[in-house]
Amino acid sequence: MILFLALLAAQPSAEALKLGREIAESGTLASMLPLIKQDEVGKLLKEHPELSAAEQAQLKQTADRVFTAGAHKLFAATARGYAERLSVEDLRVAAAYYRSPAAKRMQAALPQVIAGAMSAMQGMDFKKDLTAAYCKDTGKLCPAQ
Repeated sequence: MILFLALLAAQPSAEALKLGREIAESGTLASMLPLIKQDEVGKLLKEHPELSAAEQAQLKQTADRVFTAGAHKLFAATARGYAERLSVEDLRVAAAYYRSPAAKRMQAALPQVIAGAMSAMQGMDFKKDLTAAYCKDTGKLCPAQ
């Protein structure tokens, strides 16, 4: 009985789940998912030039269906995560922010901002840079000569 009550107490409220879902569907991940889908479908089409135009169209329709199902699961899990870790008041404030015109503009710009950041990171190798700096500082982890 105590375990049941503890589990019951740990369940987020319907309002918390609803607000969490709203935040999840408005957040950074939500703005990036369509680009990820587009990239993955584009790669798949490039890997399979043997597909006819009709088959390519069918693949894109299948991608839409698979993407929608996956996004639904991802948003539900993200909503639950927010609802379990934030107060209802925090969720209300965050949801209100995501409804604001400034947040909508920021989310619309985010894919291009991230694409630019990724482009700027071309050729960066943190592990290589870290080991080189550590080698210089300590004489350890230096590449074999």
